[in-house]
Amino acid sequence: QVQLVESGGGLVQAGGSLRLSCAASGRTFSMYTMGWFRQAPGKEREFVARITYNGGSTRYADSVKGRFTISRDNAKNTVYLQMNSLKPEDTAVYYCATPRVAWYTPLRADDYNYWGQGTQVTVSS
Repeated sequence: QVQLVESGGGLVQAGGSLRLSCAASGRTFSMYTMGWFRQAPGKEREFVARITYNGGSTRYADSVKGRFTISRDNAKNTVYLQMNSLKPEDTAVYYCATPRVAWYTPLRADDYNYWGQGTQVTVSS
């Protein structure tokens, strides 16, 4: 059974940084793309970033490009999201997710099958 557990959220002032982690278990981590999504109150869940199974390719939402960095450590079965220059509009619950199919590199939330419980990120102005 695939399990994803996020950590690292919290309250930070605008301009600050946080690093989110997502620990995965239940299957061979290095075969699967990992993604980060977020959902703010009253809004739909949106794509933030994704990294392919071997870390060879990353993609970012325009709203976070240049500020956020996604990375992974396949030896630790963990994916990270380094968030710098945080803005109040980054406030949301952040989720990590992974697709059911190996080697698949989706961008849409609908194509991700396993989700963590989420971690709250709050950026104060």
